[in-house]
Amino acid sequence: MGSQDETITLRVEGMDCANEVALIEKKMKGLEGIASWRPDLMTQQLTVIFAPAAVKREAIIKAIEQTGMKASVVLDRASQQSVPWWKQAQMVCLAACGLLFAVAFVLEKVPGTGVMPKILYAAAVAVGAYYPARMGVRALLTGVLNIRLLMVCGAAGAIALGHWEEAAMLVFIYSLGDVLEAYAVGKARRSIRALMELVPKEALLRRDGQEILAPVESVHLGDTIIVRPGEKVPLDGVVSAGGSTVDQSSITGESLPAAKGVGDQVFAGTINQRGALDVRVTHLAEDTTLARIIHSVEEAQARKSSYQRFGERFGKYYTPAMFLLAILVTVVPPVFLGQPFSPWFYRGLVLLVVSCSCGLALSVPVAVVAAVANAARHGVLYKGGASLEAAGKVRVLAFDKTGTLTLGQPVVTDLLPADSADGREVLSIAAAVESRSEHPLAEAVLRRAREENLPIRPVTDFEAMPGSGARAKIDGVSYTVGNLRLFEHLLAGGSPTAERVAALESEGKTTILVGTDGRILGIIAVADQMRSETPAAVKSLKAIGLGPIVMLTGDGERTAKAVAGLSGVDECRSGLLPEGKVQAVRELRSRFGHVAMVGDGVNDAPAMAEADVGIAMGAAGTDVAIETADIALMSDDLRRLPYALALSRRAVNNIKQNIVASLAIVAILVPTALVGWIGLVPGLLLNEISALIVILNALRLLNHKGG
Repeated sequence: MGSQDETITLRVEGMDCANEVALIEKKMKGLEGIASWRPDLMTQQLTVIFAPAAVKREAIIKAIEQTGMKASVVLDRASQQSVPWWKQAQMVCLAACGLLFAVAFVLEKVPGTGVMPKILYAAAVAVGAYYPARMGVRALLTGVLNIRLLMVCGAAGAIALGHWEEAAMLVFIYSLGDVLEAYAVGKARRSIRALMELVPKEALLRRDGQEILAPVESVHLGDTIIVRPGEKVPLDGVVSAGGSTVDQSSITGESLPAAKGVGDQVFAGTINQRGALDVRVTHLAEDTTLARIIHSVEEAQARKSSYQRFGERFGKYYTPAMFLLAILVTVVPPVFLGQPFSPWFYRGLVLLVVSCSCGLALSVPVAVVAAVANAARHGVLYKGGASLEAAGKVRVLAFDKTGTLTLGQPVVTDLLPADSADGREVLSIAAAVESRSEHPLAEAVLRRAREENLPIRPVTDFEAMPGSGARAKIDGVSYTVGNLRLFEHLLAGGSPTAERVAALESEGKTTILVGTDGRILGIIAVADQMRSETPAAVKSLKAIGLGPIVMLTGDGERTAKAVAGLSGVDECRSGLLPEGKVQAVRELRSRFGHVAMVGDGVNDAPAMAEADVGIAMGAAGTDVAIETADIALMSDDLRRLPYALALSRRAVNNIKQNIVASLAIVAILVPTALVGWIGLVPGLLLNEISALIVILNALRLLNHKGG
């Protein structure tokens, strides 16, 4: 992309099938100054990067409209409004076609009506075939053979043979099938628009001491917006005043509202339930977490799965092959075998009609978008069809420990004073010494002291001992806080303190001893808490056939084994540096096949990149995780993971079913037409019904329930 290039996004009405995409690509290749283009069937959008010095956007729009489709610039997501189905011109034409056909059919049974039925049949054909014929002929003029042209040829051939009733019924059934297919695909498109509708269009803004209602696009970073009870949060931000509970299910999939107070983050599209909130804006309208989710769902077609690529390759060769086969069926028997022309011409028409189906071309992308949109509603973000397919093949899961299986925040779990010591005094001394330390364990001790309202006393002569602990004076008395090695001179063989330390560490806890030069005052045990949902999530993963479940951590062996035992994972590997985790992922793949790595999306990036599927935890509000992971769990809830992987498997199975069904339909109908066992109308009816069935099968993914 050149520095002077521009990008526009066009909404293309009528781009419903791979054949229209081929038509647009032909036009784009014929224009100078087009750097690249990316069509998206599911959103009916075309993104074009072009050099404005070489080609104007008006020329791009005109080239698209020469195909019979209508193009308009997408200014924002709110502009993507669809016309009600009953107002659409194609629907009006279909209704008129059906009415004319019904009247003609009745008149045909009434004696003395003369040529009137044929005139009405002709009118039905003209009205019903207008849109397909227009696009079919324009495609032919561009040098592209599409499915609509097959139907037009079939109807024209039936008229040439004098089968006016069949021609009219052919056009009506095809147009009805086209409308029904468009409606079914539109249901998947509407699932994307439903996400867009979560975003309020206006925000109550406090500026210059006044409250004004302004479009969200006019709000600046750092502005303060007011969110009243029952309203949707219009933009991402941080609460600067007030407190409430917020329904975040649209972003994270969490069923329970989250408490929000000063300093907490809130997301656009979530619902404020009780108190009023003042929110300082941290992301503009186009950069909110919800906007990135919507963009990711819209771009699901960009990262195509192998099944999507197969469907596109199949459609590219299928339509021309059917044209050629129909011509051969029509020409070869009469010319080379002396057969009568009319029966073979009719048989060629039937072949054209039964082959004009969008089932395979549409069912695969519909399945992908339905699954991706469903997942987004449940707080799971897929990065397109390729990620969906890869996740469906996962056999083994590797988990990071800290922040994934555990909360990633050490807490004091045990406070064991020596025989003559006071527990609160031991904690107070430890907190005072640790107040000068930046170690995560020191923060856990300080947090516990604050929770118990203990004063943090001043210290002097502070001395840090890296890897061991720290020493300082409180009121002139020297105290030491640290690990077992610092107190070895006070521990005789078989000491009760040493036994207590060993017992605590066997439970995966880290011990901190507190003492003076002469004696040990007590033991503080600190541990990273297990997520409450971790054991249930691991159990659910095993229940859907995944395994082994492996934990990869840099912690020591004793802590790792304790966490592994509590979480229910099958295997743990401890003391791993980032390179060690990468090597572990490679080994797991060689032993078990496709592997997924679950981490925080940043610290575990090398292992996640090495895995077949990288899954980021708690990605809401985290730009890096959303952009880099194959799958992002928007909340910190591991229970989303079994749902996501089960959905992936179901989606892959659904796509396979659609491909097999579509190919089977072709394999049955085409030979049946070749041997003359089926007529024009029954052939088209079977074809349209079968195409609709595979598309509806794909739409079932919209109803997959979260676990």
